[in-house]
Amino acid sequence: MDDCDTDLLVQLEPVVTTLLERHLASAKEWFPHEVVPWSLGKDFDSERSWSTDDSTISVPDEVRSALFVNLLTEDNLPYYFRTIEALFGRDGVWGEWNRRWTAEEGRHSIAIRDYLTVTRAVDPVALERARMAQVSCGQVPEPESVCDGLAYVALQELATRISHHNTGKLMDEPAGYEVMKRVASDENRHYLFYRDLVTAAIEIDPSAVVKAIDRQVREFEMPGTGIVDFATHARAIAKAGIYDFTVHHDQILQPVVIRHWGIESVEGLDDDADKARAAVLEYIERLGRVAKRAERKRDGELAAVS
Repeated sequence: MDDCDTDLLVQLEPVVTTLLERHLASAKEWFPHEVVPWSLGKDFDSERSWSTDDSTISVPDEVRSALFVNLLTEDNLPYYFRTIEALFGRDGVWGEWNRRWTAEEGRHSIAIRDYLTVTRAVDPVALERARMAQVSCGQVPEPESVCDGLAYVALQELATRISHHNTGKLMDEPAGYEVMKRVASDENRHYLFYRDLVTAAIEIDPSAVVKAIDRQVREFEMPGTGIVDFATHARAIAKAGIYDFTVHHDQILQPVVIRHWGIESVEGLDDDADKARAAVLEYIERLGRVAKRAERKRDGELAAVS
């Protein structure tokens, strides 16, 4: 960590304290065991292979893909903790926040896995093998600076919240919807924490933050590195509208980067930051056009099927 990162962390400490207090005041206690429909569960026969007929709930393939990817992303928590601790440090209020965040994130995989196990919504053997493969490789994004880290996690937490929420909306079973709603609610509070930290960082060092936003927006990828057959699952998730270019543009980039962070009106930028702002604005506009074309294509395909 260079001196600029260290100085920014110190200057942001009062904001982190305020945001952590807000987070704790708004956090709602919940218990994974209370939202899982245990009565649907039964013992597994290790000699018998899983099939979709075993599921006690109706799960479309694209929703099954989303649940699979969402859970495996949550399973990678140890490596996200490591990255965040390396960026922000383990001491003081930064460390306090990271540990609280980790505690809340940890229950997401507990709740989703228990739900999938009792409902047999996915192949438990394939799921466990995929978990072993992913966690064994330990790949997560590694932002290059504190500014990059803040920008990335703000976007990523919102993206994750949207993915969980949209997955839950497509589930017919009430308990599944409740599980995903609880997880998404946690993710939303995490997003608000990081979103407002970025806002504060812009006031302190606008050039560094705008350059970081440019890098993180243009290089952003949904968590999934290391997940078995991720590309296939991602296509299914996009086709269902759970998370696609339109969602990313309309529900993340526009409301956060353009409106909340107000990147178009940030003042005091150096020449490189001004160029970065122009680049990210052009990228967002171009992505919006791509999203509209993809949406028209999908609508046409759905109309042809119906």
